[in-house]
Amino acid sequence: QLPVVSVVRDAEAQLLPDVGAVVTCKVCSINSRFAKVHILYVGSTPLKSTFRGTIRREDIRATEKDKVEVYKSFRPGDIVLAKVISLGDAQSNYLLSTAENELGVVVARSEAGVQMVPISWCEMQCPQTHTKDFRKVARVQPQFLQT
Repeated sequence: QLPVVSVVRDAEAQLLPDVGAVVTCKVCSINSRFAKVHILYVGSTPLKSTFRGTIRREDIRATEKDKVEVYKSFRPGDIVLAKVISLGDAQSNYLLSTAENELGVVVARSEAGVQMVPISWCEMQCPQTHTKDFRKVARVQPQFLQT
């Protein structure tokens, strides 16, 4: 009688970001042309592993695309709602867009480490130091809010 060896796979398939899906991501780095992000959620479903995404300068806003400055829209550590506009391949990342009013920064921390409060569509303010920072602020819809 030989021992039996069995391999058990996780029954759940990995959820993948799809074109048109709204994703929640965290900004990792920025430069003058794009922001690099890690995708953490697809809709309200957390991902088992993060995917890399890129938000290009021209995909940040719907209007005045030539005047957009990445550092005035995102900072590393920001939590952003974005829409998938193109799937990545082995070499590249998912292409994301925040060019809708409902998309953009939802959570940002000030230099004092305090969560900032949106005061307009392009600014957030630290409630402790009252300093203002430029961001591409999302007008969050109720279905995306979770406690």
